[in-house]
Amino acid sequence: MAEAILSGGGDDAPAVYHGSALLTHGELRAAAGDWHFRLRERGLSLGDRVGIISENGPFFIAAYLGAIRAGLCAVPMPVDCADATFERIVASTGMKYLIVSARLQPRIQPFAERLGLPLESETDAPPRAGRGMFPAVEVNPTRDLAAIMYTSGSTGDVKGVMVTHRNIAVNTEDILSYMRLGPDDRAMTVLPFYYCFGTSLLHTLLTVGGSLVVNNRFLFPEKVLDEMEERRCTGLAGVPATYQILLRKTHFARRKFPALRWLQQAGGRLPNPLIREIRQSLPEAKLFIMYGQTEATARLSYLPPELLDEKLGSIGRGLPHTRLEVLRPNGSPIEPGTDEVGEIAAGGENITPGYWNDPEETARYFRDGRLFTGDMARIDADGFIYIVERARDFIKAMGHRVGPKEIEETLAEMPDVVEAAVIGVPDELCGEAVAAFVVAVRPGQLTADAVREHCMKKLPNYKIPKRVEFLPSLPKTGNGKVDKPALRKLP
Repeated sequence: MAEAILSGGGDDAPAVYHGSALLTHGELRAAAGDWHFRLRERGLSLGDRVGIISENGPFFIAAYLGAIRAGLCAVPMPVDCADATFERIVASTGMKYLIVSARLQPRIQPFAERLGLPLESETDAPPRAGRGMFPAVEVNPTRDLAAIMYTSGSTGDVKGVMVTHRNIAVNTEDILSYMRLGPDDRAMTVLPFYYCFGTSLLHTLLTVGGSLVVNNRFLFPEKVLDEMEERRCTGLAGVPATYQILLRKTHFARRKFPALRWLQQAGGRLPNPLIREIRQSLPEAKLFIMYGQTEATARLSYLPPELLDEKLGSIGRGLPHTRLEVLRPNGSPIEPGTDEVGEIAAGGENITPGYWNDPEETARYFRDGRLFTGDMARIDADGFIYIVERARDFIKAMGHRVGPKEIEETLAEMPDVVEAAVIGVPDELCGEAVAAFVVAVRPGQLTADAVREHCMKKLPNYKIPKRVEFLPSLPKTGNGKVDKPALRKLP
């Protein structure tokens, strides 16, 4: 698969913009080829696990593609990986080698040395010119692993998802089939590459000879927009928090991006009011609402932009290589066009083999050749799927089964709210009470009473937040999703 990604663009065509630096496709091929050579030179062989800890940039891309091209299994890890998690991943994967960026080396090297793990930094040995490209190592695409991608479980513990070369090839093909990307496409990239949504951008844009504009400074979102305009980016991809921050904390809705033709959103449910705001602000850009999981390589479905009005709130239908079904607990499919709710199950060549070194969790979610997603949904008469809620996120309040999504969407309607998350908290009277955690545009000006008053106009009494707390920001996982387990731990 790495061979197809690396061969996408001409030698002089831009591949990666990173600050003032530009890496062409030819230079990327040379750098990845050098990593291929040096990793094999270190005695690593087919299937050996190689860790990568690096910020987004040319270094990560070259090391990642070089490792895969050498027949090794890349293990990208979060840059803020806790020490205990780092040690657990190293031990669980039987990691043979570690590649670390220069900035992170001082923190990581002592732990690697204590574990006896060989480490190489970008400062250790620059790429050797003139080596040329060695033939890619032959792999079994359906059996051999290209990567182990880590994702958070329901308890916040990380699980390693095994991704084969065929998984990546099929999912990349499907994404390209509806995105229709080409060599002139240039994507603003703010999602980390250790996250499957971020790596899917890397796979797709480079395969077609396009380019990535890497910006690791989303703490300054207006600067990201400046670079989007300056680089004439044709696309932007983000999770819900990305767009919530851009709409509430920047001039995104009032700026003009003449080259922008598409937006991708995945990684959770973007509230309908914000979808409408984006479309009103950027009517010329096609907004692709997508659904996926790391366990499915990246993508499972998308909603065609032309159906956003008609099917607002839907995740669309399965991709060409993906069969999506909504199933009852007994495994029988729910008939389209009813209000019955079931669990989304997915089958296809993009479904990964399961979790690394975790047969119990694999057996729990991967059954009968399908991935059981844990997302509860209904299906309309046209076969379009609407997620109701994550099974584990339902709140049992006053005898009612309450889905946080509806309350979060109601809160998102308030122009003074940047983002909000809703969970259930123990309550002696109600069993569970609705708790809303809110980030305000102007801290100190929005009150809990105002939040509850707005909800009372839209929702029944049992869905009104009993507890409203204001936070400077919502806790996030490394890939930008709201960390609800962390919210549940708040006093």
